[in-house]
Amino acid sequence: MPSSNPVFGRGIPNAGSGQQPGWGGAPQYGAPQYGYGTQDPYAAAPSPYAQSPYAPATTRYMTMDDVVQKTGLSFLVTVLSAAVTWAVLPQTLAMGLVLPAVLVALVLGLVIAFKQIANPVATLSYGALYGVALGAISEAFNAVYPGIVAQALVGTFGVFAGMLVIYKTGAIRVTPKLTRWIVGAMFGVLALVLVNLVASFFTPGGLGLRDGGPLAIIFSLVVIGVAAFSLLLDFDMADEAIRRGAPAKFAWYIAFGLLVTVVWLYLEILRLLSYFQDE
Repeated sequence: MPSSNPVFGRGIPNAGSGQQPGWGGAPQYGAPQYGYGTQDPYAAAPSPYAQSPYAPATTRYMTMDDVVQKTGLSFLVTVLSAAVTWAVLPQTLAMGLVLPAVLVALVLGLVIAFKQIANPVATLSYGALYGVALGAISEAFNAVYPGIVAQALVGTFGVFAGMLVIYKTGAIRVTPKLTRWIVGAMFGVLALVLVNLVASFFTPGGLGLRDGGPLAIIFSLVVIGVAAFSLLLDFDMADEAIRRGAPAKFAWYIAFGLLVTVVWLYLEILRLLSYFQDE
């Protein structure tokens, strides 16, 4: 199932007939076998991480434990980087590092996404860079609105846990139609942000999407909703990679994608909370 997360938009490794015990069961003989170029429009294209049928028998497939461990380590590095930036660096110096850290992380993220780089150095470097930016931004927000960072962290964790429960219980099924809706919503949000930015050069506050008013609050709620549903699709992508027998190292790529979505979610919740503080 394709994900709304740009990181996962290029497909996942297809290991042919590799199946993980306990994840979808054995292949159903006689059923349509989808693959690149066949009737499944969502089948993944051949990937540099695809498992060759002639690979050594020692090749290990990815498991959910791999995803949990790599994702947890990625988040830990990001949080530690943010904490060090906040606690050690002077605020003026930390704020001066925000733009360089974000730009470098953005370039690195694009390279990881388009080249499907799945290794710890790339993913953890991305987390450390964004941790610097998050630490400085969080410190600045907390200086103006004491306690807002703790509230944003609780909100982010709550949304993440809630969407995981929704996904695991099947309350909302991830379908191609849902995927298209979320991808469309993401492009819509991006377009509105860019238009608002351009408009702000000519009119104070632009379209009013980021000025803290009622429209800005509604827009932030919509963005948080889109990010939350992106998590649903990313969880599904992890399951799909396991079912297809992706190699174990692909868990680093999935961890990177989840990190992108969670960082986006945290920043938007932080922004929304600041609007209510101003009232």
